[in-house]
Amino acid sequence: MENALLWIGRLAGVAGVLVTAAAVLGRLAGHFLVGGFQVGTLMQAGTAAMVFACLAYVALIARRLPARD
Repeated sequence: MENALLWIGRLAGVAGVLVTAAAVLGRLAGHFLVGGFQVGTLMQAGTAAMVFACLAYVALIARRLPARD
């Protein structure tokens, strides 16, 4: 389970960075649509993917912490 959380976090983080970068580059080029999607929608999707990656890493860290009494 820990290995799955680690890879899910990595993949979601990389995907989020790539989608966000595509949105930023598209907007800097003066486009409002990139691949049929609005630039704002892509920015939100990229941000959501990066937040999901952070939550996966937090879940991984929480599983590794020793139990407290």
